Amino acid sequence: MTKPPNSQASQFWRLPTDALCTQLGCSLQGLTATEAAKRLGRFGPNSDAPPRIEGAMRAILRRLLEPLSLILLVAGIVSMLTGDDIGGLIIVLILAGSIGLDTIQEGHAVRAAEILRRSVALKAEVRRDGAFREIDVDHVVPGDLLRVRAGDIIPADALILESTAFTAGEAALTGEPYPVQKRPGAATDPDDTSNALFRGAVAQTGEAIALVVRTGRDTVFGAAASALAEAQAPSPFERDLREFGLVIARATLALVLVVLTVRVVFGRPVLDSLLFAVALAVGLTPELLPMITTVTLSRGALRMAGRKVIVKRLAAIHDLGAMTVLCTDKTGTLTSAEITLAGSLDGEGKDNARAAQLGAIAASLGGDRGSLDAALVAGRPDAAQGWTLAGRQAFDFSRRLGSVLATGPEGTLLIVKGAPEAVLTLCTMDESARIAALARVRELASEGLRTVAIASRAWSGVLREVETEDETDLAFEGFCAFADPPKPTAAAAIAQLAARGVGLKILSGDDPVVVKRLASLVGLNPERVLSGTDVAALSDPALAVQVRSTDAFGRLAPDQKSRIVRALQAGGEVVGFLGDGINDAPALKVADVGLSVDGATGVAQAAADMILLASDLEVVADGVEEGRRTFANILKYVRMGASSNFGNMLSMAAASIALPFLPMLPTQILLNNLLYDLSELGIPFDRVSAQATAQPQVWSMSRLARFAAIMGPLSSVFDALTFVALLFLFKASPEEFRTAWFVESMATQILVIFIIRTNGRPWRNWPDPVLAASSLIALLVAMVLPFTPLGTWFGFVAPPPIVMIGIALLVVVYLVCAELLKPLAIRTGRKR
Repeated sequence: MTKPPNSQASQFWRLPTDALCTQLGCSLQGLTATEAAKRLGRFGPNSDAPPRIEGAMRAILRRLLEPLSLILLVAGIVSMLTGDDIGGLIIVLILAGSIGLDTIQEGHAVRAAEILRRSVALKAEVRRDGAFREIDVDHVVPGDLLRVRAGDIIPADALILESTAFTAGEAALTGEPYPVQKRPGAATDPDDTSNALFRGAVAQTGEAIALVVRTGRDTVFGAAASALAEAQAPSPFERDLREFGLVIARATLALVLVVLTVRVVFGRPVLDSLLFAVALAVGLTPELLPMITTVTLSRGALRMAGRKVIVKRLAAIHDLGAMTVLCTDKTGTLTSAEITLAGSLDGEGKDNARAAQLGAIAASLGGDRGSLDAALVAGRPDAAQGWTLAGRQAFDFSRRLGSVLATGPEGTLLIVKGAPEAVLTLCTMDESARIAALARVRELASEGLRTVAIASRAWSGVLREVETEDETDLAFEGFCAFADPPKPTAAAAIAQLAARGVGLKILSGDDPVVVKRLASLVGLNPERVLSGTDVAALSDPALAVQVRSTDAFGRLAPDQKSRIVRALQAGGEVVGFLGDGINDAPALKVADVGLSVDGATGVAQAAADMILLASDLEVVADGVEEGRRTFANILKYVRMGASSNFGNMLSMAAASIALPFLPMLPTQILLNNLLYDLSELGIPFDRVSAQATAQPQVWSMSRLARFAAIMGPLSSVFDALTFVALLFLFKASPEEFRTAWFVESMATQILVIFIIRTNGRPWRNWPDPVLAASSLIALLVAMVLPFTPLGTWFGFVAPPPIVMIGIALLVVVYLVCAELLKPLAIRTGRKR
């Protein structure tokens, strides 16, 4: 018996066929095309409940309400209201461009995923107007008479009316890895669904005709899909970005209020003080951060598309780079998902082709076309030549064996194949030999091999269909051993992930013995495997401890996968989950970054943040590197704002209180900020050192605070030295003071980019030409502008040459000090 995938679903499998037909208003002859069209309009298309998709306006509003966006919007509006139309317009345009880019990119990704889903649209075979015909699965309606064959994906929930050796794989729904036998007949136990088909299951063997009862959102599959409409918690990157925005907002508000209040108390002009405070707010706000983030992530998404990854959520690129543990099933990711014949053994465990030869004959003539039969035929493709089928007994999952009666060169043979425990009891052998044979089965299982036993006997009677009573007095021929070998790239990919600080854990529904063997083959710790029973017996705190030292889990139920993900997160890990079944959808949503594959169920793809077009861990390893590269470039901008830019604004605030004149006019501050932002436009294109992508990196507010606490005051110290030199050494006028400090400020802010952009020595890691060009062009404009007629518009005057020489000397000394202090300010690691 199989437990229903969703106990809340209507238990139609318990109703008599006549009662079900009456309820559906149909007969067992199928529908007419006219009636089917009416029902399609009534019940709707047979498709998933679409996940909640944000409209464009809602997506824009969500981004606009982020703290950084609100600061920029307010600063831009205030700038325009106080007369600085150009500065305010520039801020608003930057904000609009950033939000627009982010919204468009995510929209493209969602549409690409939808196109991918539709590209694998399936057909269904239903009886219409008295004949079976193929139609789109979307057009299947309740009351249809459905025919399914081996290999078909079940398109709707249905009641079986007829079946021939029919089995279905319900792993995508229940997590159960083995096929389930399906047959007609009333069910008395509510948990017995052997007479029901469920949408999303896969027909493994045989053929069946069934009455469609539920379609679309009313199916078990559709109910699970609708759960995806629930809001998803913010990702680690989104949480960190919001936290950073709140910190900047508090700092900006506090500094502006202090400056404005003190200047007004000291009797300075209110309007000048207000304009200066607004200019300070703009200077303190990293207005390019949304754009830098969006462009960097978008470039990462494009590069990942070239590596066969569709990015549905841009922030997931960073989360993939921050990932410390990846949880994955074994089939199709670590293994090839192609069962192969690994060996043929006689009763004593010695290599002997006899078992595989007979097994291949049975599989060719009367097999169930399952994966094991396909492996037998592939391993011995010519075995059935000269043999003909005289009768058969279909594989019975309750007895776990099946048989064929074959006539050929050896006469007529009854060949029985099935589970060793079932076949051995039918053989004429003593108990000690049977125990020894079962011990060999366990030994093979420890090597990751699944076994099928083969037995036979000569047939002397009339040729006819095989009965259960005929399967006695058999001669044991031996075992066929099967393997689902690990992919050749699996061990190398796991080692590559481990070298980058990402651990891997196998979360499988398969036998723990098989999982243990696979773990040893791909380089994981095979000493301990927790089963689903073990996990169920552990409390959440105990599980959080156990998952730290366990790499492999077997016989897991779907909800236990989610528990393990949460347990890892409780231990401070950033967790990725790679899954492809509907039963994986909850874990995909719980994980910090959800990964699915092309060919996965639509529900799994909808729950995932990324879709891998190649089911290979090498793709994930490449994605991890890409995520870290994007984060490293985003972090460069934040560090720059936390060092010279933030230090200069603090110096300016202090000088505005201490000096009898404004140290820089509001328009000059905005020009300074604009040129500095232009110098950083090349950051998304910058190169990233191998050191920066070697380990998982997260957005650490404590590290940023330490960086700002060291590099910011360093900038302020040199600003103070500049003030002292200008006032007391060079006796500069207010206009000369502003011009000289503008030049010094721009030179230190822009040139320090080349120091801060790398953790190592700048001359060992040259910047990308785009960043070098954007920075040096902005620096050139800043150096030349005060000495041109245009400079007078901003209140600049040309300082004496001796002043410029002094400024140049201060800049050089500052850059040397910044390089010396950088190792103290930058510390790598995972701790927040």
